[in-house]
Amino acid sequence: MLNFLQRIGKSLMFPIATLPAAALLVRLGMEDFLDLPFITAAGNGILGNLALIFAIGIAMGLSKDGSGAAALAGAVGYLVLDNGIGAINEDVKMGVFAGVIAGIAAGLLYNRYNDVKFPEFLSFFGGKRFVPIITSAVMVVAAFVLGYVWVYPQALLDSTADWILNGGAAGVGIYGFLNRLLIPVGLHHVMNTLIWFDFGTFTTTGGEVVRGEINRFLNGDPSAGSFLAGFFPVMMFGLPAACLAMYAAAKKERKAAVGGMFLSIGLTSFLTGVTEPIEFSFMFLSPLLYVVHAALTGVSMILAYLFDVRHGFGFSAGLIDYVLNYNIAQNPFTLVFIGLFMAAVYFFVFYFLIIKLNLKTPGREDEEEVETEIEEGTDEYEAKAYHYLEALGGRDNIETLDYCTTRLRLEMKDRDIVNEAALKRSGARGVMKIGRKNLQVIVGTTVEFVAEAIKKQMQNPGMTAPSAPRTEQEKAPGSTGRRLNKQEFAMPVNGRILPLEEVPDQVFAEGMMGPGFAVDPADGTIASPVKGKVVQVFPTKHAVGLETDKGLELLIHVGLDTVKLQGNGFEALVEAGDLVDQGTALLQVDLDFVKKEAPSVITPIIFTNLESEEVQLLQQGEAVRGDKGIMEVTDKKEGVSDE
Repeated sequence: MLNFLQRIGKSLMFPIATLPAAALLVRLGMEDFLDLPFITAAGNGILGNLALIFAIGIAMGLSKDGSGAAALAGAVGYLVLDNGIGAINEDVKMGVFAGVIAGIAAGLLYNRYNDVKFPEFLSFFGGKRFVPIITSAVMVVAAFVLGYVWVYPQALLDSTADWILNGGAAGVGIYGFLNRLLIPVGLHHVMNTLIWFDFGTFTTTGGEVVRGEINRFLNGDPSAGSFLAGFFPVMMFGLPAACLAMYAAAKKERKAAVGGMFLSIGLTSFLTGVTEPIEFSFMFLSPLLYVVHAALTGVSMILAYLFDVRHGFGFSAGLIDYVLNYNIAQNPFTLVFIGLFMAAVYFFVFYFLIIKLNLKTPGREDEEEVETEIEEGTDEYEAKAYHYLEALGGRDNIETLDYCTTRLRLEMKDRDIVNEAALKRSGARGVMKIGRKNLQVIVGTTVEFVAEAIKKQMQNPGMTAPSAPRTEQEKAPGSTGRRLNKQEFAMPVNGRILPLEEVPDQVFAEGMMGPGFAVDPADGTIASPVKGKVVQVFPTKHAVGLETDKGLELLIHVGLDTVKLQGNGFEALVEAGDLVDQGTALLQVDLDFVKKEAPSVITPIIFTNLESEEVQLLQQGEAVRGDKGIMEVTDKKEGVSDE
């Protein structure tokens, strides 16, 4: 059940992602901005159809492949459910609940029936086309039931909403505390959906009834904003101050390593209100601090309420939303004073507890734990994805992979083989286990790019590491650690191996480009001889630059003077940045065409950044693509291979 609720919480991020656009449009069209009512109306077009948007987003999020067919079924299901209920009892107002129910039903039905097959005379209605049909049928039944029975849960929800919305300081304080406390299990989105989009109603000057704290605030409800305002002091001031406290408490020798991280995630929280990278940096290392943080959030909510502050956001409580909605807020500048107070409290409480209790926040890990710290530096999502995938036990250990704002959500075959330390070394802020098989890896705001890169690598078994850490032996004096043994280099193309000096081009033959060898190719398929990454595909597609996982750079240059062909006769099968394995096809060459148009098809294979290494050619004559034992790269001083 927890896993199911988490999947719903993750799916809610699709419709919630529309809020910034809606809020921006509503504000820009108001009198104090551009005074263009049609822009405000356009934004309210989103806010007024949140139930439909929720149905579409949840259905798509719950479907196993994010299918548009599931999204369409969600929309159809909501329309059937909403209109069916209205025909039975027009007093029943389900709000976003109708969209949530329709979206869940459509997503689950899609997963069950997207590949259903019928007899030939009904085959047109099979597969994905059947999903909207079965969803409509199910929602007709649901409309009949809910049209008569929803009046009872509606009464209960209305009374609950009245208690929360009229609970004064206690109501907003409890909400703020639970909002943070539910983040580790990802259920805060479920609670936020009720508060933000359903509880409370307001009738606009145009006679339209809007629901939910955010919608009411943006449309001028003077009673809305109490359940949103208290987040601004925490996200803009409190959590950045917590970062400063953790930095101040870090070991002297570790400050440089963690300082950049704290600056980055603190600034993210201040500007955008995205706080999970900060929270997950100490949540698991020091759970006590997280409970304190949740309690302080409740305190901030209470203070904002007591000072009669009403402010709101369309995305999150960062500087951008603070400035955007400043003019329609009540006592907004008071939040700055509350924020400065909360910053002082966060700093001193965090610093005192960290020092007094010797809590293991980032920068204070024991020496044997330092290896598991967050590793900063690479901007290559493919590289991060590779190391994440390795730490997760490989593609075969992952049953499902998805993501929300800052975290990967995974269902594992064998969770016990996951290497949490390696995940943290690769940049993960934290790792959380849910139930028996589920795992969450907190990545940060770049999670979407990392997740898509992981999915790409899972679908392409040929992809491999762009780089690997060097061992202590490789770092020993006199060795660069970049040697290649015979098994680490494979013949890239069918053909005849030649020593470099036999290449009919002085630049290559005299090693001006670097050491290597050449091949007189017998066919046009050029494959990668090494594991590594494509660093360059020349615009004319006649040459490819590679970098091995040990940092060696090599160039495969097909033919001589082939740059003049302007790409004719060449097809690139990879792009710069792609990860490749031995045997991954790089280029397809029309060899007959190139033989006619170029001086030679002899293909030099050159190492361009050797320093204290040398290339030893071990074989000449005919060889087949994929053959090993062709050559090796050794240290000049040793003159032996690293086999």
